[in-house]
Amino acid sequence: MQEQTIIIADDHPLFRDALRQAVIGMEGHPEIVEAGDFAAARMAAGEHPEADLMLLDLSMPGVSGFSGLMALRSEFAGLPIVIISATDDATTIRRALELGASGFISKSSGIDDIRRGIQTVLAGDIATPETYRDGQELDPDVADLIHRLHTLTPQQSRVLTMLAEGLLNKQIAYELGVSEATIKAHVSAILLKLNVDSRTQAVIQLGKINMAMVA
Repeated sequence: MQEQTIIIADDHPLFRDALRQAVIGMEGHPEIVEAGDFAAARMAAGEHPEADLMLLDLSMPGVSGFSGLMALRSEFAGLPIVIISATDDATTIRRALELGASGFISKSSGIDDIRRGIQTVLAGDIATPETYRDGQELDPDVADLIHRLHTLTPQQSRVLTMLAEGLLNKQIAYELGVSEATIKAHVSAILLKLNVDSRTQAVIQLGKINMAMVA
């Protein structure tokens, strides 16, 4: 049986250690790859294409809210991602799942619950806290936005998240290894699909999804 690989992406060393303890106690003793910020998480995913799962902190250096999840889902479509967060209200959980997460584990969970959630996703199911009750998005504008985001191609999603990071077209072109004209075409398509007139408005729209996370 091939050894499993799990990426732990969290900026808090103590909580990374708790996640490590949960993984170590699993059958088969999976290989663990750790990342302390979003750049390291993205690098780990790229260097370990065989990874079976990523545990991703929703808020960590280098990324804001769901932008990290969206970026990783567009870049590594085959990698199941489980969100780990202290913000565990129903709206945050629902939006994480709608944006492609394979599960959600609250940071208030005990090690046994964390381990159970990981095993659930590795088995091909969706993991959510026992108290979570699915429902409809209460904000119709956000529901419409999430629907529009699903119409973006993987490359357009990557471009949008890079726009949210404040990168210019030429910087995005360099990062993605394409021409600036290609990026301009992607931006035009993004604006059309999101029904906005400027890249600034597109970034503002993306920020609306994170509103539930604001304390």
